[in-house]
Amino acid sequence: MSTSEQPLELQEEAPGKKKIRYAVVGLGYISQIAVLPAFHHAQENSELVALVSSDPEKLKKLSRKYKVSRTYNYEKYADCLKSGEVDAVYIALPNNMHRAYAEGAAEAGVHVLCEKPMAMDETECEAMITATRDAGVRLMIAYRLHFERGNLRMMELLKSGKIGEPRIFTSVFSQQVKEGNSRLSGALAGGAIRISNSRGTNTIRRRACIMPKVAITIRA
Repeated sequence: MSTSEQPLELQEEAPGKKKIRYAVVGLGYISQIAVLPAFHHAQENSELVALVSSDPEKLKKLSRKYKVSRTYNYEKYADCLKSGEVDAVYIALPNNMHRAYAEGAAEAGVHVLCEKPMAMDETECEAMITATRDAGVRLMIAYRLHFERGNLRMMELLKSGKIGEPRIFTSVFSQQVKEGNSRLSGALAGGAIRISNSRGTNTIRRRACIMPKVAITIRA
């Protein structure tokens, strides 16, 4: 989701080469198994320059592993944003924290790439969109499937009409979660509706450009 058509002002590494300098905010499971390792495959246009976490052990361990010299706890988040060393943040925090950290980044003129689901509810999502739009920065939610070859081909086929008019869409998404995980906490915006249903809803809206009229989520 882009909230501005203004070009990014990026650090210039070499003539003709520009990189977006990222701070990863939140060093939980998704950051450690997916986000941080992915920077190795995005060196052409992206650079990991800062880590933000409330856990000093994670900061120490992961900063060494990924050779990141700038580390901040949550209380120093504003310092990270104002350092002049960060172009964008990747927010990988519990869902109930997305809005505040996105708005903080926008206020500092820093672009936002946020994990899914976007926020607690529609009101918070709209607030994030407004904050980033007013600040003239980009806001995007991390649905990587938008850019995978098979999904792009499916979108092409649906839009071409070659398979007819899509009327029914069935999506199955499930996962095993250990007791105590934030995904099970309603107070932290967890639960099946937010965690799982957002993926199916995004898929049908993005791939077929259809706004669902009815969505049903079943919790075992």
